[in-house]
Amino acid sequence: MKPGVRLANAFYVMVLPAFLLFFIFHTIPVIQGIYYSFTDSPGYGPANFVGLRNYIALFTDPRVLHAYWFTFLIAAVATVLVNIVSLAIAVGLNGRIKFKNGLRGIYFIPNVLAILVVGYIFNYLFSNSVPALATKIGIDSLSTSLLTKASTAWIAIVILAVWQSAAFNIIIYIAGLQTVPTEMYEASNLDGASAWRQFRSITFPMIAGFFTINMVLSLKGFLQIFDHIVALTGGGPGTDTESVALLIYKGGFQGGEYGYQSANSVIFFIVIVGFSIVQLRVLQRREVEV
Repeated sequence: MKPGVRLANAFYVMVLPAFLLFFIFHTIPVIQGIYYSFTDSPGYGPANFVGLRNYIALFTDPRVLHAYWFTFLIAAVATVLVNIVSLAIAVGLNGRIKFKNGLRGIYFIPNVLAILVVGYIFNYLFSNSVPALATKIGIDSLSTSLLTKASTAWIAIVILAVWQSAAFNIIIYIAGLQTVPTEMYEASNLDGASAWRQFRSITFPMIAGFFTINMVLSLKGFLQIFDHIVALTGGGPGTDTESVALLIYKGGFQGGEYGYQSANSVIFFIVIVGFSIVQLRVLQRREVEV
């Protein structure tokens, strides 16, 4: 047997186990979920085929519509904030400051912590520490927990989501900043360009590709927000802070709506893919313009 043939066979042998695992634990469940979306299955026992009834009902269900609206709100606000914060920190860490390697490690810590554990810590902070401190200082607006009202609970969720997600974005931006030639900054300094002018004309255009990656991944991740809400509000007060992912979990595994929420999952998958494709194309077009 020729060496090239043996090498090709070795590749197939290495890829086959991963392909089988992916097919068994991902592809098959996805196909099963699509099938159940056309049934009235409660998650156990027999199920009847109902056609498109589940999909039609989704568009008139106020709880589902509110969950989508709330998820879009969280995703939009958190995506913008996390990229502003992480880019600002990355630019600062890329400058000539002391202990920047240590600071990079510190800023990455939130990304390796279990979000549920951190979420319960933030729950305690928002429910006890912040109100107690605000009462002593005399800030009446923060003297009660942010988590008790729907009008403020979403702010707490965004704060936790941005804090936890910024770590990964910072690393991506730092990697992008290291690709910018220092000669360009030196030339701009000779021309008397300000720091903002350097950022707008040199830094941002050079890392536009990294900005696109972070924006797409951030939006996709925040659209699937789940653990943060479970730890902070559990979807309350009532169902005011229920995300789509949390609604699918509650209805599908606790509410006997397995078939109905399977249809919701299919719609949600299409929504996420659609947003990702549109966002990617728009931002890539902007990269060319920049």
